[in-house]
Amino acid sequence: MNGKKILFVSSELVPYLPENPVSLMSYEAPRMVNSNGGQIRIFMPRYGNINERRHQLHEVIRLSGMNLVINDMDMPLIIKVASIPRERIQVYFIDNDEYFKRKATFHDKEGNLFPDNDERAIFFAKGVVETVKKLNWSPDIIHVHGWMASLLPLYLRKYYADEPLFADSKIITSIYGRDFEGELNPEMMDKIAFDGIEKDSIGSLAQPDYNNLLKVAMDHSDAIILASEEVPEDLKKYIDSLSKPVLPYVSLQEAEEAYTNFYKTEVLN
Repeated sequence: MNGKKILFVSSELVPYLPENPVSLMSYEAPRMVNSNGGQIRIFMPRYGNINERRHQLHEVIRLSGMNLVINDMDMPLIIKVASIPRERIQVYFIDNDEYFKRKATFHDKEGNLFPDNDERAIFFAKGVVETVKKLNWSPDIIHVHGWMASLLPLYLRKYYADEPLFADSKIITSIYGRDFEGELNPEMMDKIAFDGIEKDSIGSLAQPDYNNLLKVAMDHSDAIILASEEVPEDLKKYIDSLSKPVLPYVSLQEAEEAYTNFYKTEVLN
């Protein structure tokens, strides 16, 4: 992976959030690339339950200050950064007081999905792209983990289709087990269409549940990784219908070799 640039975009990441399949692999995959000579950038949302003092997050003034339009509303973009000390890996956090200040990730105290999770996902996707543009960093691979990041492939291929920085970037989406029950806001498709993205390319989001979010992500990706043994059957069948490179599930012990080979031979070939 010498010199290859890989952008990791994730819903969750240890050590900032509790360990689960998404947060753990979102840490391990960049660590593997980093140890094999690749260049990495990691992005995640700055949820309000991340302890900024303990993890030494600080705002990057030169990257902050932009407004992103979400469903005809101006939303300020704040960028923070921290380092994972033992790996010397830097992590960028997408922040906004309206979307990410609350002391939880995806659900309220009663376990209900936040009604604005759809807008949070749109904001996260746009915020990542706009920040990478400011960094003027052109990734060879963009690797997406978790449903909160699942709109990134769509926005890169549609909304930012003419952005030269990503013209040669290959997108990989990792598929995990079902992450939430129920559906996001039923107006999600209209909010995405507000950005000029035709509804034909997001028809499945008429029912914005977990599986359909991931289907939209896969539709606009170049390759797919099965990152869990417990992938929903509906998604397995959908993956089989796509003519895209797929890395079957491998254990964490096998992941370094398998992911590296997949990046080099199936994605960058």
